[in-house]
Amino acid sequence: MSQITFWEEPGCQTNAKQRGVLTAAGYTVAVRNLLTEPWTELRLLDFLMDLPVRDWFNPNSPRLKSGEIEPGLYDTTAALRAMLADPLLIRRPLIEIGDVRLAGFDLSRIRQILALPEDLVAGSDCSNQKSPCAAA
Repeated sequence: MSQITFWEEPGCQTNAKQRGVLTAAGYTVAVRNLLTEPWTELRLLDFLMDLPVRDWFNPNSPRLKSGEIEPGLYDTTAALRAMLADPLLIRRPLIEIGDVRLAGFDLSRIRQILALPEDLVAGSDCSNQKSPCAAA
């Protein structure tokens, strides 16, 4: 079995459901606090680099919801610096499975890596803006 490290925002109900999917499928999940992890630009980029910069941002961040942050206006360097200054901006969860690093609970990518029963994954995707993730 693969060891999974799962960075979440404590208290996010959707992250808890996503983590529950992984544990219910029999995987060991090491939970980390996304907000207090000592991120560096390079370490964070390991999780984000497969996505367009605008998709690196947590759509449920209060700063995005208020319009203060417009993800499409950021380049790589500016986005990473903003996220290091305010980790609530980081798309979550961040997941590490062996050498693979992911941002967001992308079911198709996770299924390429892990065997997840179909009945466990309903309602666990946090990749859209209507997700019930708490932004606090």
